Amino acid sequence: MFLVQACSFKSRISSDYYCKKFKLSCIESNKVIYFKTTKGDFEVKLFGKDNPVTVSNFLENIDNNIYVNQKFYKIINYPQISFIHGGINPKNKFYIERNQTLKKISPTIPLEIKFKEEIKPRYNYQIKNPSEIENLVNTFEAGSIAMVKRSNKKSSSTEFFFVTSKIPELDGRYSIFGKIIKGLDLLKRINKDDYIKEVYISN
Repeated sequence: MFLVQACSFKSRISSDYYCKKFKLSCIESNKVIYFKTTKGDFEVKLFGKDNPVTVSNFLENIDNNIYVNQKFYKIINYPQISFIHGGINPKNKFYIERNQTLKKISPTIPLEIKFKEEIKPRYNYQIKNPSEIENLVNTFEAGSIAMVKRSNKKSSSTEFFFVTSKIPELDGRYSIFGKIIKGLDLLKRINKDDYIKEVYISN
């Protein structure tokens, strides 16, 4: 049954369409970036092969210095997991007024998830059937980074969050576009007083 559904989905809107729509240089390869924070530095692998629109948008944000000197604006701590939110936006307001040299960008990008049997990602598609979860390429693990959602089928174009352990309850509902590959212990120590000094792309 799943394979029939997968085949019927292939012809829908592609990453090329969204890259043109949002004027992105579409990156379809995995990249490594570095977060410099007040707690120290950690390293993140971005899944450009699986999430080209989300990753390309994030890289453009880095190039535009959107995350420079920005606070982790919300941290949610539970006994087994923490959510660390960053990406400018306090109180869900989208703004870039702090730097008038930045080009105007959309407040949203499409939700983007990738299935193992499919060549291209799906867009604006949120999993509702639990049986589909096992076919996802990326699921929430310790150090995963995903975009905050602004509606059921749209991601924020700037806001993101990290998780510190597995959380299968959220799989298939957010665009997971990378994972910490070095410095996870540092992430777990970040608190409300910490901020991002800089995010930069590995050469």
